[in-house]
Amino acid sequence: MRGTDQQQNHVFSYISPEQRARKDHQLRPMRTMVDEILKQLSPEFSKMYAKVGRPSIPPEQLLRAQLLQMLYSVRSERLLMEEMDYNILFRWFVGLNLDDPVWDATVFTKNRDRLLEAEVPREFLARVVAHAREQGWMSDEHFTVDGTLLEAWASLKSFQRKDKTNSAPPEDPGNPAVDFHGRETLEPDARIEKLRA
Repeated sequence: MRGTDQQQNHVFSYISPEQRARKDHQLRPMRTMVDEILKQLSPEFSKMYAKVGRPSIPPEQLLRAQLLQMLYSVRSERLLMEEMDYNILFRWFVGLNLDDPVWDATVFTKNRDRLLEAEVPREFLARVVAHAREQGWMSDEHFTVDGTLLEAWASLKSFQRKDKTNSAPPEDPGNPAVDFHGRETLEPDARIEKLRA
């Protein structure tokens, strides 16, 4: 029998993100470990924030979201906020309920940058990495890189002269212009292979 395509929106939901996250999902032990570390760092967070004023995004949620961005290779804060808006697993890991609004990407970035100026996030990440090593969750055998990043890294502008005779400063330090006119260069595929080697 064919089911009906009934599209009535429910007013109330009695299912929490905790119930929707699979019991055997690999993020469950990670969330337990992260929560324990954040609990240990809570006194440090209290010292960093003022007692009065408008509340910011909780530092625990900022760091959990940042960890998700690293683990899932989410390439921008805007895309991370979009993922958190509709991905129940992300909401559960960060600590948001299903009806909690997701932060604006700019607000998230400013709060995150302000938090990262302190020493506590470095301590958090160091503890997460140390615990992951202890549990055997990390491996040095391989790594994964987005192919588009390899192509970008292998661009002509990424190469620098070995003799360093050019003393003129580039017009854009983040993306300097390089003149390879008349010089032998590698084809893009050869440059990518050279980076992989």
